[in-house]
Amino acid sequence: IATAASGFVSPSTSCAKNHVHKPLFATGVNPQEPSVKVVEDMPDALPPLKNHYYLLRHGQSTANVEGIISSARSLAGSTKHGLTLLGIEQGRDSAPSLIDFIEQDLKDDDNTSTKEVYFYSSPFARAKETAEQCLAGMRANDEVAKRIEELGLKVNKEVMLDDGLMERYFGRLDGTELLTYAYVWPVDMFEPTHTAFDVESVAAVSTRIRSTILDIDSNHDEGGNHIVLTSHADVLQITQVYASGLDNVGKFSQYRFGNGEVRKMGRTVDTLPAPVPLTAS
Repeated sequence: IATAASGFVSPSTSCAKNHVHKPLFATGVNPQEPSVKVVEDMPDALPPLKNHYYLLRHGQSTANVEGIISSARSLAGSTKHGLTLLGIEQGRDSAPSLIDFIEQDLKDDDNTSTKEVYFYSSPFARAKETAEQCLAGMRANDEVAKRIEELGLKVNKEVMLDDGLMERYFGRLDGTELLTYAYVWPVDMFEPTHTAFDVESVAAVSTRIRSTILDIDSNHDEGGNHIVLTSHADVLQITQVYASGLDNVGKFSQYRFGNGEVRKMGRTVDTLPAPVPLTAS
């Protein structure tokens, strides 16, 4: 997802005016995209994990610059809406922050760490390119490269693509202006299973993220690895609040990720940054 909408409008105005005949909840499968699941409830809490996880949002993309929502499943594996020059720089600049988080985890739990670092990414170009640029930043930045050597880290150069990290699907709002996020985010706070405009619900994103992380964790069953999940704003914001145990995951939009920002995936609510409430302007 690109950037936060500049202003928020009530879903009861233009949203209801233009789509009053559409239900708030889809049934069965998503009518716009059959691969997107429709779920009735939030998933169970994420259980304890064997590995350390870090969340990296993609750098600035051409869709960000165009000011449009970019969530079509046809983008998976394509080069459309890749990084801008600024986005490339942001991807490279994420490397020192990532190493900071890994170093802290080594200080807290060095005895169980394998010191192996793995990158997983959404198959959308902007996420994959960001993971690649973060890796490039580790090599190109002499200070970062020295820290990696001193810490004894073994950074795997392959970026593994996982469909479970894809952008949140925005249904009939895909390709529209960013301000239309305002039709969805306020409703998310009250009903995380809603599918208005055929969007993928917060509960559905949480469900696939739970499955994805558990699969990745089982693939690294020895534990103690450092795993970077490179994805998109809504997906990572939902992931961080779901993983932390926040009681209302629908409030994810108050915990915004910047382009190229990396965070440790904490497991308690006190690891979340201070929330920034949505405001109308």
